[in-house]
Amino acid sequence: MKTEKEKMLNGEIYFANDKEISLERTFAKKLLHKLNVTEYLMNGNARAILRQLLPNSNKKIYIEPPFHCDYGYNIHSGENVYFNVNCVVLDTMKVTIGDNVFFGPGVHVYTATHPLDAIERRTVEFSKPVAIGNDCWIGGNSVICPGVTIGNGCTIGAGSVVTKDIPDNSLAVGNPAKVIRELNV
Repeated sequence: MKTEKEKMLNGEIYFANDKEISLERTFAKKLLHKLNVTEYLMNGNARAILRQLLPNSNKKIYIEPPFHCDYGYNIHSGENVYFNVNCVVLDTMKVTIGDNVFFGPGVHVYTATHPLDAIERRTVEFSKPVAIGNDCWIGGNSVICPGVTIGNGCTIGAGSVVTKDIPDNSLAVGNPAKVIRELNV
């Protein structure tokens, strides 16, 4: 029989208030408090906190506090990744971020989603992975929805809501985000 954490990581319906995953969220929140309140500047102490919080991310990740995530360990990033202030990553499932990816202020990345049935969603949720390719810029206050893949070399305009996959080397803007042109390669 699968644990609720195994179900969560497999994209199956799971009970979010399970003791094991609740404790893991609490651990992440304690680290985030240290990052967002105690340190608040990217220094040696903040980098040590990030190594604990984001064990599957490259050490060349830079985060401007405040930053929020559910677990941290589901965020897998390449080199030279930058998060500006007030970013949120709901990482109930794997979030893959390539090299040289920059997030403007207030960007939200969601893997968590919920059943459409009102009674069912009272107690359970499920997740879909998110992937962002290399050399992307995600404009401020954009939202990347569960299950989305953004290709390499993309720019997402500020305030966009990305609900569908974006092909390589595309400029996408709007709500919902639409590709408005191909970018020079």
